[in-house]
Parts: sequence; structure tokens; C-alpha cells
Amino acid sequence: MLNMMRSCSYLVLAALLLFGFAGTSWGLASNNIPLDSPVYQYLDKLAGFGLITSEVKGIRPYAKAEAARLLTEAEMNLPRLEGGGAAFAGQLIARLRELIPREANLRAAPERAPWFDANPLASARLRYVYLDGVPRDYTRDVYDPANQSAFGFIGGNLRPQSPAIVHKSGSEGTPLQENNEGVNYGRGNNGEFRWDMEGFVKDKVSLLVEPLLLATPGMKRLALQKGYVKIGSGGLELEAGRDANWFGPGYRGALTLTDNAKNFDLIKLSSPEPLDVAWVKKYLGDFKYAAIFSRFNETGTGANLRRPYFVGIKLALKPKPWFEIGANFVRQEGGPGFSGSTSIQDLIFGGGYTNKSNTIAGIDLRFKLPWLRDSELYGEYVGEDSALFWPFVESYLAGFYIPRLTASGQDDLRFEYFWGHQLLYSDGKFPDGYTYDGMSPGHSQGGGAQEFFVRYSHWFSVRNSVALEYIHGDRGKVGKIAPQKTEYRNGARFFWDLPVYGDIDAEIMYGWERINNLNLVEGVNRSNQLVRFDLRYRY
Repeated sequence: MLNMMRSCSYLVLAALLLFGFAGTSWGLASNNIPLDSPVYQYLDKLAGFGLITSEVKGIRPYAKAEAARLLTEAEMNLPRLEGGGAAFAGQLIARLRELIPREANLRAAPERAPWFDANPLASARLRYVYLDGVPRDYTRDVYDPANQSAFGFIGGNLRPQSPAIVHKSGSEGTPLQENNEGVNYGRGNNGEFRWDMEGFVKDKVSLLVEPLLLATPGMKRLALQKGYVKIGSGGLELEAGRDANWFGPGYRGALTLTDNAKNFDLIKLSSPEPLDVAWVKKYLGDFKYAAIFSRFNETGTGANLRRPYFVGIKLALKPKPWFEIGANFVRQEGGPGFSGSTSIQDLIFGGGYTNKSNTIAGIDLRFKLPWLRDSELYGEYVGEDSALFWPFVESYLAGFYIPRLTASGQDDLRFEYFWGHQLLYSDGKFPDGYTYDGMSPGHSQGGGAQEFFVRYSHWFSVRNSVALEYIHGDRGKVGKIAPQKTEYRNGARFFWDLPVYGDIDAEIMYGWERINNLNLVEGVNRSNQLVRFDLRYRY
């Protein structure tokens, strides 16, 4: 209870501080855009044309009001775009206006919003999945060498302890279907239907309810996938309910927080739009933040019973149109199963002998290269442990994105690399480590793994595109113990998006992969296949 009070006090303090300088940045209250919506690809394309320069990618989901702000920026800059890409960019802008009509129309005058408004079918998605495969099991023991320095040579011996065997937990969820908000499909035929219902009170309050009807082999259920109320907008917003979140610039994954695991029940303070405060913009640039408080589900029994509180904080700063930097912090804190007091140093920084927490923290960087068709380079670094304030036991993510592989902007290419330390998402004080409902809330591949990801897309039109992905990864190359053998994975996926009728689009996906030494067992090999068909309405 004391830990929960401390975490709540952090959020209250943050709210008081933010009210002190964010009060002038009120805008339009709006709901969030699903993290797998094509809206993000449309905005990425417009940024790739140089029509958007104020986007901050390190905190997602975007509120629809933020998407409307970026859309307005693109519209203002469109006349200066010349060449074959101008028509395609204009089509992207027109489609975005169709997907966020309320926010686009009220952007310039939010006070015109009606006192009460509701939309019982704001968006919807019907999905069919056929799976021939089984998920990989992330539960295993790994070797912890201890006695480490930061980056292998800085700070001396920051972990002066004996080598040990550390237990890791978790599951892949569904083969070839990562970052799916904890929704898993079984072997055979699966069906899913979700729809969003929205409500609004003037320009100050927004409400969303997203039921999910899921049918998998042997199970049918109706659940609340998302549901929240949001008060405020612009530079200060309070959200309470159940929602997905993402910290970092990565496309395939991020190291601290993604939508790979089940959505949290949370309280969140954030700035859906960059702070519109003169001194912040003058000296810092575009600045956004998010502070999340939640509690994980109960795991273990007896002495290993745990139900920790969760705190996640993200700060994202864009001092120049070509440069973005972010700070990421997530922590499991306290709950049942602990005794004794915690020192102030360990409470703040973790990593000591009296701490009752598991902390992952680090930074991310994103660079835009205007002279190279606004291509992007980005990277993320986190530490799973810490020596005072410095996180170490490092993991990395890096990538590049070429939004205009051709001058028309209708071809793009992305590459992303992930390296997860063998101790990533594990902790001796929390036997299940950094997992929620059995899955990693961070990168979908878990710790002790690396992955290479390549995606090429061609756009025939805004709503008609194809994409091809190649994935190569391994687990257990570092930290394995006898008789474990390194697991290797090679896979490919094909996507085709196309319009069907009116505001209804379809997406067809086929994925195949081959896994050698499945679950690090020598000689156990298998192939997985997944076919997915989506019908989306204003999604």
C-alpha cells in the first residue's frame, strides 16, 4: 500500500507541475488511434515528403487531435511540394481527413464542439485467422556472468556478485502475429470482431469503449479490449481505463513498452500534443510526455506470490526538425511477497540490495536526413539493472526507414535490428520477470535474443498497397546452459491492403517461418503458417 501511495504521489506531483505550465495549451479532447491503424503509415509518408516536421514518434498511440494537428501541418505545406509525389501526398491528406472527420473539422475551432456527441460505430474490424503452428516458449534458464561494467568497460565492476542461473518466463503468444494487445489465436480457425463506440462532452471530455468478440478453437469470449475516459487535451490530459501504449521510435518493437502484452488498466497523464508553452518551445523545442500508473496481475504462490505496481514514464523532446531524443522508464514495484524496508537510494534508483523493484530504463534517438529524401535513423538503448542512476546490462534496438525509395514516394524500405541481453525482462525478485498475463510488455522476442527485420512496401494508391517482410532471429546464442542449443528462426510475410466498398478496406496476410532447435532443444524443428484476413471500417 505504501508503494502504491508513493507512485500515486509521483503522478499527483507531476500533474501539479504540469498544470503550472501546460494550462495555456488546451485543445480538443479526442480518443486514441489504434496502434495498428494505417493512419500511422499515412503520417509517416507525409513526413517522408517533408510536409510534417513536428511529429514526435517516441510516444504512441496518437490522439486523433494530434493526428489532426499533423494533418493541418501537411495541408499547409502541400503547395510547396512539386513533382510526381504531390498527387500521392494529396491523396494521403484526403484519406486522413476521411478517417478523423470530427477532429479535422474542429481543429481550428474546438469551441464549436457540441455539448454532447456520440458515435456508436466509430470504427470496426472483423478478422479471420487460420494458424498452423504453435508458439515458442520463452520459459528457460540462462547464465548470468555478473561482474559487469557499463558497455563492458565503463565504471569498473558494477555487479560484484557470483555468477548465477536466472530463470526467464513468458510466451510468444501467436506465431507470426506479434504486438496484438495480448490477443492470442489457437491452432486452426479463429475469428475476432472489435468495434469502437465514442462519446464526447464539448471539447473537454472523450470516452471510448471497444468490446472484443473472440472465437478460437475450444474457447469463445466477449471482453473489453479497450475502454477509457479522457479529460483534457493539448499539453495536459488525464486518462483512466484500459488502453494500449508504446514507448520508443521502433516499428517492429520497442524495449520498454509496446502493445505486445494485454492492455493495462491504468491512470495516465500525458500531452497528446506537444506543449504549447513559449519558453518550452523556445529553449527545448517540441516536448511530449506520458506517465502511466497501473498494477500487474497476480503470479506465483506462497513465498513467490507477486502482484507489483507498475509505473512507466516517457519524455520525448524534438529540439530540431531533424532530431528527436527520448527518455524511457518502466518499473515493477513492491506488492505482496516482500518484507523489510527499502533505502531511499534503492527506492529511487533500484539496483541495490534492499530494493523491491525491477526497473528498465534508457534513451532513444531519431534522426531525419532531409538531404536523403527525409530518411530516418533511429535507435534505443536500455539497461535492465542500474548502478546509482546509470542503467546497464544493456539491450539495443536500431533501424532505418526510407519513406521515398523512389521519387514518387510509392515505395519504401525499413530495416530494424534488436539485441536483447540474456537478463532482459528477468528479475530474481519477480520470478515471472517483466511479463503481463504471460507475455512481454516490451519487445515481442523477449530477452536473450536478436532479430533482423526488413520490410519493403509498394503503394499502388493510398488504399491499395503490398508489402513483403523478411525476419531472421536467434535465441540462446548468449547465456545458454547445457543442454540448450541456439534456436534459429527464418520467416517471411506478405501483406496486401485494398479498398472494398466505401470506408471498408481489406487486408490479406500470409506468413511462413521455419524454426530450428525449437525452444532451444537440439534437433526439434518445425514450420509455422498463418493466414489472416481483415475487414476494416474507418480503422
